[in-house]
Amino acid sequence: MPATMTGAERRRLSLTDAGVAIRDGDSEGVARFSGYASVFNSRTAIGNPLRWGFYEEIAPGAFSKTLSEGDARMLIDHDSYYVVSRASAGTLALAEDDRGLAVDSALDTELSYVRDLKANLRNGNVSGMSFGFYVIKDEWNQEQVEIEGADPVQVDVRIIREVRLIEVSAVTFPAYPDTEAELKAVARALDHRGDLAAVEARAHYRPELLDLVHIDREPGESTRGVQKPAEPAVSTQPLGLPIDVRMKALATRYGLPA
Repeated sequence: MPATMTGAERRRLSLTDAGVAIRDGDSEGVARFSGYASVFNSRTAIGNPLRWGFYEEIAPGAFSKTLSEGDARMLIDHDSYYVVSRASAGTLALAEDDRGLAVDSALDTELSYVRDLKANLRNGNVSGMSFGFYVIKDEWNQEQVEIEGADPVQVDVRIIREVRLIEVSAVTFPAYPDTEAELKAVARALDHRGDLAAVEARAHYRPELLDLVHIDREPGESTRGVQKPAEPAVSTQPLGLPIDVRMKALATRYGLPA
């Protein structure tokens, strides 16, 4: 089982966005891996922003402090058993550029799983990159999304300003593999936000979030057991359709989970 980082968040990029490449060898004949674990100013849907999720962007400079202070590793699928390289060992170079967090790693094929990684990349079985991190600074804004033929919808946008980087990974799944994983990602972000009202608004659509988020309502009283909040007051004009029908249509339009 992969080792876990309690409270840590993870974000993933598809192979196309990550720009992964394998170079045959450096001056010492060691093959190298290059790519991007994160890109800046690229808006990503975490969960369903029209109901229980939000949009997120990584701001330029989010990694600058952690790269000067930390000792990140490169892993496979976030599993600490499969260590490919490490910053302090001189086998992993991480840097911010205009695009995002650039990764340059040695590939020591004396490690059997590194040979497997090269083959899986060549065969398309490993299809993206990801990074594990703790948020140090973020901000939340609301934006109004204009929908043709329907009322505007308010969505939350999270901008991550600073992170503490733990690791970067080559990953098999470039997106969250299921809704449960997305719910956990939303819950971790809401834990850091610490806004009970934001949790309750989302719990109208996903009551499970009340069991995943650990924000205290009062000292010693957690969000667990909070009753389902009332239906939000949203106009159904001009369509005159029930809100559930409208929201399902919007989710379908934007290719988001219901």
